[in-house]
Amino acid sequence: MQLRSMAAVATVVLSLALLLLPHTTSAHNITHILAKYPQFSTFNHYLTETHLAAEINSRETITVCAVDNAGMAELLSKHLSIYTIKNVISLHVLLDYFGAKKLHQITNGTALAATMFQATGSAPGSTGFVNITDLKGGKVGFGPAENHGTLPATFVKSVEEIPYNISVIQISTMLPSASAEAPTPEPSQMNLTSLMSAHGCRVFAETLLKSPAEKTFDENADGGLTVFCPGDDAMKNFMPKFKNLTADGKQSLLEYHGVPVYQSMASLKSNNGVMNTLATDGAKKYDFVVQNDGDVVTLKTKIVTAKITGTLIDEQPIAIFTINKVLMPKELFKASAAADTPAPAPAPDADSPEPSKKKKKHKAPAAADTPADSPADGPSDDFADSTADDNSAFSCRSGPVVAGVLSMWFFFLLL
Repeated sequence: MQLRSMAAVATVVLSLALLLLPHTTSAHNITHILAKYPQFSTFNHYLTETHLAAEINSRETITVCAVDNAGMAELLSKHLSIYTIKNVISLHVLLDYFGAKKLHQITNGTALAATMFQATGSAPGSTGFVNITDLKGGKVGFGPAENHGTLPATFVKSVEEIPYNISVIQISTMLPSASAEAPTPEPSQMNLTSLMSAHGCRVFAETLLKSPAEKTFDENADGGLTVFCPGDDAMKNFMPKFKNLTADGKQSLLEYHGVPVYQSMASLKSNNGVMNTLATDGAKKYDFVVQNDGDVVTLKTKIVTAKITGTLIDEQPIAIFTINKVLMPKELFKASAAADTPAPAPAPDADSPEPSKKKKKHKAPAAADTPADSPADGPSDDFADSTADDNSAFSCRSGPVVAGVLSMWFFFLLL
């Protein structure tokens, strides 16, 4: 009898633990929310078309200021490019939670809210902020901060709220912004190395400019390209190893930081697995594993684990992300003794399309030709990071399963 009582208590405790364990599923889906309201169908369509929907869904705290079809028709009559439309709509996505109650209780009656437009780095000065003012009498005004207090839009109603995760509200009209509506060049027309240099990847950009690898990057820009750009500190620390590589080895290492398809941040978080690179060439795989733990995305080679630390651009067909370490392929660097038996990499997602292998105009370097070509030693501390990340990821995902099995075992003791 006492054994059964103890088992019953244990079952309850483990069941509660199972419920409290963290889950990595998205808490909201903006397109599903707006699909229930036909008057926002055009706004909803462009959230998908511009890939803003995926960015909104990846955020834990967000407010979407939706505009009805009539308001969107006024915007579309300006015949803006899809990239400019994305900037305009991103000004309507606030990086904070504003439900109907909070809007009428703003401290001091007014607040400046950062927007997704400001987060892209494309908004000069304070142009990426929205002024929200409680006008009393049940009215709340909205206006771009660049309009110096003018509030052209007003709060209409709350569409749907999931406190304090996402609030979808309707405002009366689109927010006019000269900065957001300024002509935006297509990503493929941008100078990629200039963009990298201006945002903390100057050393990588300058190194790329001196290499035939730059041409490989440019040739893939129109069809789809994702670049993982090491920050300046990481690249500076790596340069002694880089200088010891052969010319082909240097080119392969730089191309190892590019993927010949467009991968948005949302797809990197959902489609984990093995990913080919611009350096992939026949027997020389030059691949790495993408893995995420919540909002943290890591890139794992057999030598090093790097984390994505920022986004320079994420607009089809080009995405450029900053990473905290230089990616080191096993084809060029040998792992330390501790890394001889690394943790197994996760299998590719069956639904995730593998990047196509594009033909290159140079051969991948041989494993060892001369002493100068011999693979360099991989840093053991990077492997320790990789092992720690693997263990923590396993713990997070396996916890619910273990708790569930133990709960069932205790349950059968009661029979």
